[in-house]
Amino acid sequence: MEISTKEIGEKLKKGSIIIYPTDTVYGVGGIIEEETLVKIYKAKSRSFSSPLIALVNSLEKVKEIAFIEEKNHEKVEKLIKAFWPGGLTIILKKKDIVPSIMVSNGETVGVRMPNHKKALEIIESAGGILATTSANISGESTPSSFEELSEEFKKKVDIIVDGGKCPIGTASTIIDMTSENVKILREGSISKLEIENVIGKI
Repeated sequence: MEISTKEIGEKLKKGSIIIYPTDTVYGVGGIIEEETLVKIYKAKSRSFSSPLIALVNSLEKVKEIAFIEEKNHEKVEKLIKAFWPGGLTIILKKKDIVPSIMVSNGETVGVRMPNHKKALEIIESAGGILATTSANISGESTPSSFEELSEEFKKKVDIIVDGGKCPIGTASTIIDMTSENVKILREGSISKLEIENVIGKI
Protein backbone atom coordinates (compact mmCIF):
# COMPACT_ATOMS: atom_id res chain seq x y z
CA MET A 1 0.00 0.00 0.00
CA GLU A 2 1.29 3.43 -0.93
CA ILE A 3 2.20 5.64 1.99
CA SER A 4 0.91 9.24 2.06
CA THR A 5 3.27 12.21 2.12
CA LYS A 6 1.87 13.15 5.54
CA GLU A 7 2.76 9.69 6.90
CA ILE A 8 6.21 9.93 5.31
CA GLY A 9 6.77 13.23 7.12
CA GLU A 10 5.69 11.77 10.46
CA LYS A 11 8.06 8.83 10.05
CA LEU A 12 10.95 11.04 8.94
CA LYS A 13 10.48 13.34 11.94
CA LYS A 14 10.85 10.24 14.15
CA GLY A 15 14.19 9.32 12.54
CA SER A 16 13.26 7.05 9.63
CA ILE A 17 15.41 7.18 6.49
CA ILE A 18 14.00 7.23 2.98
CA ILE A 19 14.93 6.41 -0.61
CA TYR A 20 13.25 9.01 -2.79
CA PRO A 21 13.46 10.41 -6.32
CA THR A 22 14.92 13.83 -7.13
CA ASP A 23 15.49 15.66 -10.39
CA THR A 24 19.10 14.41 -10.64
CA VAL A 25 19.40 10.90 -9.11
CA TYR A 26 17.68 8.88 -6.38
CA GLY A 27 18.61 10.02 -2.90
CA VAL A 28 18.65 8.50 0.56
CA GLY A 29 17.77 11.03 3.21
CA GLY A 30 16.69 11.84 6.73
CA ILE A 31 16.32 14.75 9.12
CA ILE A 32 19.45 16.52 10.37
CA GLU A 33 19.63 14.73 13.72
CA GLU A 34 22.81 12.86 14.60
CA GLU A 35 21.16 9.46 15.15
CA THR A 36 19.40 9.64 11.77
CA LEU A 37 22.57 10.75 9.99
CA VAL A 38 24.44 7.74 11.40
CA LYS A 39 21.72 5.48 9.91
CA ILE A 40 22.32 7.02 6.47
CA TYR A 41 26.09 6.53 6.68
CA LYS A 42 25.66 2.92 7.85
CA ALA A 43 23.12 2.12 5.11
CA LYS A 44 25.59 3.34 2.48
CA SER A 45 28.68 1.85 4.17
CA ARG A 46 29.93 5.40 3.70
CA SER A 47 32.99 6.87 5.36
CA PHE A 48 32.21 9.62 7.88
CA SER A 49 34.85 11.67 6.05
CA SER A 50 32.41 12.10 3.12
CA PRO A 51 29.85 14.82 3.91
CA LEU A 52 26.12 14.71 3.16
CA ILE A 53 24.28 17.64 1.58
CA ALA A 54 21.02 19.31 2.61
CA LEU A 55 18.11 19.36 0.20
CA VAL A 56 15.72 22.22 1.01
CA ASN A 57 12.32 23.40 -0.16
CA SER A 58 12.92 27.17 0.22
CA LEU A 59 15.57 29.87 0.50
CA GLU A 60 14.42 30.47 4.09
CA LYS A 61 15.56 26.95 4.98
CA VAL A 62 19.00 27.64 3.49
CA LYS A 63 19.31 30.59 5.87
CA GLU A 64 18.42 28.34 8.83
CA ILE A 65 21.44 26.12 8.24
CA ALA A 66 23.99 28.28 6.41
CA PHE A 67 25.45 31.77 6.13
CA ILE A 68 25.36 33.56 2.78
CA GLU A 69 28.39 35.75 3.37
CA GLU A 70 28.56 39.36 2.22
CA LYS A 71 31.59 38.81 -0.05
CA ASN A 72 29.66 36.40 -2.27
CA HIS A 73 26.08 37.39 -1.48
CA GLU A 74 25.34 38.81 -4.92
CA LYS A 75 26.85 35.82 -6.76
CA VAL A 76 24.98 33.31 -4.60
CA GLU A 77 21.70 35.14 -5.21
CA LYS A 78 22.35 35.15 -8.96
CA LEU A 79 23.10 31.40 -8.95
CA ILE A 80 19.95 30.63 -6.96
CA LYS A 81 17.85 32.76 -9.29
CA ALA A 82 19.34 31.11 -12.39
CA PHE A 83 19.56 27.46 -11.33
CA TRP A 84 17.15 26.76 -8.46
CA PRO A 85 15.18 24.68 -8.24
CA GLY A 86 17.60 22.47 -10.16
CA GLY A 87 20.90 20.64 -10.39
CA LEU A 88 23.24 23.02 -8.54
CA THR A 89 24.60 22.31 -5.05
CA ILE A 90 26.05 25.41 -3.38
CA ILE A 91 28.65 25.06 -0.60
CA LEU A 92 28.23 27.68 2.15
CA LYS A 93 29.51 28.22 5.70
CA LYS A 94 27.37 26.13 8.03
CA LYS A 95 25.47 27.26 11.12
CA ASP A 96 25.71 25.41 14.44
CA ILE A 97 22.36 23.69 13.85
CA VAL A 98 24.12 21.39 11.34
CA PRO A 99 25.62 18.40 13.20
CA SER A 100 29.38 17.94 12.70
CA ILE A 101 28.87 14.33 11.59
CA MET A 102 26.90 15.53 8.55
CA VAL A 103 29.79 17.64 7.27
CA SER A 104 32.78 15.49 8.32
CA ASN A 105 33.60 17.93 11.16
CA GLY A 106 34.01 20.69 8.56
CA GLU A 107 32.72 24.25 8.65
CA THR A 108 30.71 24.14 5.41
CA VAL A 109 27.51 22.54 4.12
CA GLY A 110 26.21 21.86 0.62
CA VAL A 111 22.63 22.99 -0.08
CA ARG A 112 20.32 22.41 -3.04
CA MET A 113 16.68 22.84 -3.95
CA PRO A 114 15.63 20.04 -6.32
CA ASN A 115 13.34 20.67 -9.29
CA HIS A 116 11.10 17.71 -8.52
CA LYS A 117 7.53 17.97 -7.20
CA LYS A 118 7.54 14.71 -5.19
CA ALA A 119 10.98 15.40 -3.68
CA LEU A 120 9.89 18.89 -2.58
CA GLU A 121 6.69 17.48 -1.03
CA ILE A 122 8.72 14.90 0.92
CA ILE A 123 11.25 17.52 2.06
CA GLU A 124 8.43 19.83 3.15
CA SER A 125 6.71 17.01 5.06
CA ALA A 126 9.88 16.53 7.11
CA GLY A 127 10.20 20.22 7.98
CA GLY A 128 11.83 21.64 4.86
CA ILE A 129 15.35 20.16 5.15
CA LEU A 130 16.58 16.61 4.42
CA ALA A 131 20.18 15.48 4.72
CA THR A 132 20.70 13.54 1.51
CA THR A 133 23.21 11.59 -0.54
CA SER A 134 22.88 9.24 -3.50
CA ALA A 135 20.82 6.08 -2.86
CA ASN A 136 23.54 3.48 -3.30
CA ILE A 137 26.17 1.61 -1.35
CA SER A 138 29.39 3.65 -1.54
CA GLY A 139 31.41 2.80 -4.63
CA GLU A 140 28.47 1.34 -6.54
CA SER A 141 26.73 3.05 -9.47
CA THR A 142 24.35 5.93 -8.74
CA PRO A 143 20.71 5.13 -9.59
CA SER A 144 18.82 7.52 -11.85
CA SER A 145 15.70 5.34 -12.03
CA PHE A 146 13.78 3.15 -9.58
CA GLU A 147 14.82 0.01 -11.49
CA GLU A 148 18.49 0.82 -10.92
CA LEU A 149 18.17 0.78 -7.12
CA SER A 150 20.07 -2.10 -5.53
CA GLU A 151 17.86 -4.69 -3.83
CA GLU A 152 20.45 -4.94 -1.06
CA PHE A 153 20.34 -1.19 -0.48
CA LYS A 154 16.53 -1.10 -0.39
CA LYS A 155 16.62 -3.43 2.64
CA LYS A 156 18.64 -0.86 4.62
CA VAL A 157 16.03 1.93 4.69
CA ASP A 158 12.62 2.45 6.29
CA ILE A 159 10.68 4.08 3.43
CA ILE A 160 10.97 3.68 -0.35
CA VAL A 161 9.24 5.97 -2.85
CA ASP A 162 9.03 4.91 -6.49
CA GLY A 163 9.22 7.99 -8.70
CA GLY A 164 10.19 6.21 -11.91
CA LYS A 165 13.05 7.83 -13.79
CA CYS A 166 14.83 10.98 -12.59
CA PRO A 167 14.36 13.70 -15.23
CA ILE A 168 17.99 14.92 -15.30
CA GLY A 169 19.62 11.57 -14.53
CA THR A 170 23.09 12.89 -13.66
CA ALA A 171 24.46 14.20 -10.36
CA SER A 172 24.31 17.89 -9.48
CA THR A 173 27.13 20.33 -10.08
CA ILE A 174 28.83 21.40 -6.83
CA ILE A 175 30.16 24.95 -6.44
CA ASP A 176 32.07 26.27 -3.41
CA MET A 177 30.94 29.80 -2.53
CA THR A 178 32.71 30.08 0.84
CA SER A 179 35.52 32.32 -0.40
CA GLU A 180 36.03 34.95 -3.07
CA ASN A 181 37.96 32.29 -4.99
CA VAL A 182 34.87 30.48 -6.32
CA LYS A 183 35.52 26.81 -7.19
CA ILE A 184 33.55 24.16 -9.03
CA LEU A 185 34.18 20.96 -7.05
CA ARG A 186 32.17 18.71 -9.38
CA GLU A 187 30.80 19.46 -12.81
CA GLY A 188 27.51 17.65 -13.17
CA SER A 189 24.20 18.56 -14.76
CA ILE A 190 25.07 22.28 -15.01
CA SER A 191 28.22 23.17 -16.94
CA LYS A 192 31.00 25.54 -15.92
CA LEU A 193 30.14 27.68 -18.94
CA GLU A 194 26.50 28.01 -17.84
CA ILE A 195 27.69 29.14 -14.40
CA GLU A 196 30.21 31.61 -15.84
CA ASN A 197 27.43 33.10 -17.98
CA VAL A 198 25.68 34.01 -14.70
CA ILE A 199 28.51 35.07 -12.34
CA GLY A 200 31.47 35.71 -14.65
CA LYS A 201 34.77 33.88 -15.15
CA ILE A 202 35.77 31.37 -12.47
